[in-house]
Amino acid sequence: MASAAEQLAANLNWGMFAQATELKKRIWFTLGALIVYRLGTYIPLPGIDPHALADVFARNRGGILGMFDMLAGGALSRMTIFALNIMPYISASIIMQLMTTIVPSMEGLKKEGESGRKKINQYTRYLTVLITVLQAYSIAVGLETMTSSAGSVVLDPGLFFRFITVVTLTGGTLFLMWLGEQITARGVGNGTSLIIFAGIVANLPHALASTLELGRTGALHPIVIVALLLMAVGVIAFIVFMERAQRRILVQYPKRQVGNKIYGGESTHLPLKINTSGVIPPIFASSILLLPTTIASFTAGQGPGWLQTITAWLGHGQPLYIAMFVALIVFFSFFYTAVVFNPHDTAENLKKHGGFIPGIRPGKNTSDYLDYVLTRLTVIGAAYLVFISVLPEILISRLSVPFYFGGTSLLIVVTVTMDTVAQIQSHLLAHQYEGLIKKAKLKGKRG
Repeated sequence: MASAAEQLAANLNWGMFAQATELKKRIWFTLGALIVYRLGTYIPLPGIDPHALADVFARNRGGILGMFDMLAGGALSRMTIFALNIMPYISASIIMQLMTTIVPSMEGLKKEGESGRKKINQYTRYLTVLITVLQAYSIAVGLETMTSSAGSVVLDPGLFFRFITVVTLTGGTLFLMWLGEQITARGVGNGTSLIIFAGIVANLPHALASTLELGRTGALHPIVIVALLLMAVGVIAFIVFMERAQRRILVQYPKRQVGNKIYGGESTHLPLKINTSGVIPPIFASSILLLPTTIASFTAGQGPGWLQTITAWLGHGQPLYIAMFVALIVFFSFFYTAVVFNPHDTAENLKKHGGFIPGIRPGKNTSDYLDYVLTRLTVIGAAYLVFISVLPEILISRLSVPFYFGGTSLLIVVTVTMDTVAQIQSHLLAHQYEGLIKKAKLKGKRG
């Protein structure tokens, strides 16, 4: 029999959405904030020659710059004030998450509750500033060394240009960090994820137009284009299924008597996601593998011979590239899952609150059982990430299609959409509960 919450969720409709005034305000605020972000991706850095910059990025589109430009919605290739996007904040968050599992003092902060979380967030912001300043200075120095057939990228290189670049890029990243926090607090969904989502989706029309143009010119057969579109729909459905899939472990709480009343005795479940690591493994794996290609493109073929050889072996679609890509995704899947979920801490928390898994003794046996289950789930999750990430590489190398909206970007878009929709549903449920409570109060007064 369906629970009360499930029955309410089944009754949600557009009429309920029209009555949810607070939710509509949150959605409008979120859309307005994302429009501000997209406008900022077209405000260029001062002192940059756009024609020379476009020529340089045309040569480096297959490297790590192309991947980060995809996540930044084209802001990096245009070298705008949001060129670094919100990636420094994400890097700082990942580093702090690793620190909370390695450094005992940081682990203690994590266990302090709300006060500890606020301190960790503050440290994350400080680390974001440090990372952004270092990356902005590196970009300023790199831009001064870039040249193309149209001339030098920087019109007036020097200390003043570096200072202006560092201040502008740092300010842009900090503004996006603040904007993301405002979306999370006053809008709908996770602000950081939605900013990346908006950048990726902004490039979707260009990718579709490029694919259709190949069909118009005869470079791709129309049947192949239709098959690609159908495959994209199938992959999206597969991602939704895998991201929602979870292994539910039954947890039982014993009955306890307080005075003349008996409490407890209820059972619940511990949900373990198949893909616990999220999109982190493909992003890390791509970043590492694209570094040699990026370095070689900056040398314009004048680098050492071994670098050119490695670059050729690690080209998109090459067997060595795919093999290392698969190995790195599997490694980071297990590594990041171990960071995110600690079986020992979970077993101790269950034991502390009197919970136990039927047939498993509390303490170490529960920890070993959770580790056993999580390891096997991670194998399935890693295989799923490998399939989603390698499929576009094979399509690009074999069919030469601009399958830009695939792999990591498609995974990010689908997961962010699912999280945002889930939050909208929770707001509608809360609104429906408030309506039921008001009706109950009115009936009570009449009685």
